[in-house]
Amino acid sequence: MLTTIALLCIAGFIASFVDSIAGGGGLISVPAFMLAGLPPHMVLGTNKFSATAGSFTSSLQFIKSGKSNFKLLKYLIPFTLLGSMLGVKAVLNIDQKYLNTLVLILIMFIGIYTLFSKSLGLEDKFKGLTKINVLCGIILAFSLGFYDGFFGPGTGSFLVFGFINVFGFNFVTSSANSKILNFISNITALILFAISGKINYMIGLPVAVSMIIGAKLGTTVALNNGSRLIKPIFVTMSLAVALKMLIVIF
Repeated sequence: MLTTIALLCIAGFIASFVDSIAGGGGLISVPAFMLAGLPPHMVLGTNKFSATAGSFTSSLQFIKSGKSNFKLLKYLIPFTLLGSMLGVKAVLNIDQKYLNTLVLILIMFIGIYTLFSKSLGLEDKFKGLTKINVLCGIILAFSLGFYDGFFGPGTGSFLVFGFINVFGFNFVTSSANSKILNFISNITALILFAISGKINYMIGLPVAVSMIIGAKLGTTVALNNGSRLIKPIFVTMSLAVALKMLIVIF
């Protein structure tokens, strides 16, 4: 048991380190929990518990750095919360298999587009808030809050890509703002998992600690090294999510 927890902590640290920079940490942590022999519903709940601790740590660090735009986030957070709540409720009534192909196509597009767009996200082109970009941001926040509560894979990548294209943020600022929205959708789903008794705290707590450490280190690396480091990791994780989903489908 101790060996299993130790391996899960290592996986959690790596997952949180990567996730705090560019998203996609669930690619590492969810399979690790599955290999540990937890039932599927406990895997999702326990992973959400540990990952939320990591995303909270990363969010705080980005906030302290001044990279988070709360003039914008105050409009987006309520819609992320609402979307996540509706997504969790919808997951019980809608067959997820119809989403697999759509999400696969979208996230492959994001990864490939970012790979071949040399300047995307490397410079901050934000020129202020307008009614149009705030409205687009609200739609983005609600849609991805719903998606994260309902399904999940690639949420961080979609958020980062959305912030870059809607507001002109660079990768660092996009990661800072997307991490906060991702935390809001995570904590909403976590509460529902906890109420349903789908969390293994004996395993989740030590992994949560390792994820906090990984998130702190990953966020520091992102802030110190900037967009030129985040971009290749973002592309790698986007394509990795797509590859995983392709394997699941076929």
